[in-house]
Amino acid sequence: MTRITLTTALALSLSACMTAPVPATGGRLPSSAATCDAGPVAWAVGKPASADIVERVRIDSHSRTVRMLRPGQMITMEFSAERVDIRVDGANVILAVSCG
Repeated sequence: MTRITLTTALALSLSACMTAPVPATGGRLPSSAATCDAGPVAWAVGKPASADIVERVRIDSHSRTVRMLRPGQMITMEFSAERVDIRVDGANVILAVSCG
């Protein structure tokens, strides 16, 4: 019959809890190709939020998705770097464009 000493059992149980060290990357992670940039879409403010304009805003801002924000609409507060937000008024005219 095999006997395990208390020291061996303790060493084995503690080693199971250890994690491998996280390797250093040496720099920042590469940026996503779909990271939103609202600067190039300032031209959209004041224009009607038609399907064509909204799609052009998405493309020009390098975003993957668009979120329309209407007056009184409840929205979630999570941030997405791949999304452009278009805030419109009651007449569907673009008031502001931002990332998030």
